[in-house]
Amino acid sequence: MTTGNVRPADMERITTPELAQKFIDEQISELRAQIGDKKVLLALSGGVDSSVVAALLIKAVGKQLVSVHVNHGLLRKGEPEQVVRVFRDELDANLVYVDATDRFLDKLAGVADPEQKRKIIGAEFIRVFEEEARKLSGISFLAQGTIYPDIVESGPVKSHHNVGGLPEDLQFELVEPIKLLFKDEVRVVGKQLGLPDNMVFRQPFPGPGLGVRCTGAITRDRLEALRESDAILREEFAKNGLEGKVWQYFTIVPDYKSTGVKDNKRSWDWPVIIRAVNTRDAMTATIEEIPYALLHHITQRIITEVPGVNRVLYDLTPKPTGTIEWE
Repeated sequence: MTTGNVRPADMERITTPELAQKFIDEQISELRAQIGDKKVLLALSGGVDSSVVAALLIKAVGKQLVSVHVNHGLLRKGEPEQVVRVFRDELDANLVYVDATDRFLDKLAGVADPEQKRKIIGAEFIRVFEEEARKLSGISFLAQGTIYPDIVESGPVKSHHNVGGLPEDLQFELVEPIKLLFKDEVRVVGKQLGLPDNMVFRQPFPGPGLGVRCTGAITRDRLEALRESDAILREEFAKNGLEGKVWQYFTIVPDYKSTGVKDNKRSWDWPVIIRAVNTRDAMTATIEEIPYALLHHITQRIITEVPGVNRVLYDLTPKPTGTIEWE
């Protein structure tokens, strides 16, 4: 049983498929007892925590779960499509997909301050989620992908509280089936549930998404250059055995340009900055030494395939003094 907000001292670590299946079976029973014949609402980001919660609830209560996936236009290449494919097409989930790209990018237009960008993205996400929730009837529960480190860092979570700043008319009883698990245990459970590896072992991704990697005021063309260069980096890391070896890797496209030469003509384009770090706790981080030949290959692909880019740089700064993200 996983009731309460304190992990029992004798709770066995979930390290094997057998233990994961035992946890899944227990949770299905508990979820059915808690939810009964009522409906559950979930904000499904596509990250491992919300994806595992969705998969658990689908097994437990099927179409009684309504998952809302909000595409704010700041996700990595292929991520919204993967959420739809896995949950709607493969798991037959009751999925509401909301493409709010224009809404978010219009709100962010001209905003350069990182904290202001974060606040706009967070507040707008809540507003979109509220609007979708109000279109639904009979919702009694709100599912969340809370995991044990969240509880340890923020203190006990009440069963009825103002979740994510939602107003009083949208307050529901919480469903938190993985709240006593650590991240590595969530991944084992996700694997046992049959979720794809690139979702289960998805590298850390900030809540504001690519919004904090398109530094300064976000423009659509620079955001697209960021998305495409990031996809190239991820593809090459996967092909060259670095996908599971490096903790986090991504590109940044800053809000400045430099002179270059493309197609025998002067260009005035952006640089793409590669960041690849290893860490145990995200408090400190070291730089991954990428083979030079691979760096050359990635550079060639980016400057050839990504419009508006004429330079590729590699960030060699550890944490400290640099942070992992640039904003």
